[in-house]
Amino acid sequence: MSDITDKVDKAYADKSVSDIADAPVDALKGVSEGDAEKLKEAFNIKTVRDLGTNKYFLWAQAIAKLAD
Repeated sequence: MSDITDKVDKAYADKSVSDIADAPVDALKGVSEGDAEKLKEAFNIKTVRDLGTNKYFLWAQAIAKLAD
């Protein structure tokens, strides 16, 4: 992703990719604080990195790709 500024909240637009990865999940556009809390409760996901490396999300992504 060469330009991720349109995928994160304005507060994170000038941050490095590493900083964004370590940011709370609600740094992503469209993810509310409530959504972030539900992800934390269900899967112990606290950061963007946690979301991107969660085994259940990775498994679902792999299954979806194989289904195509």
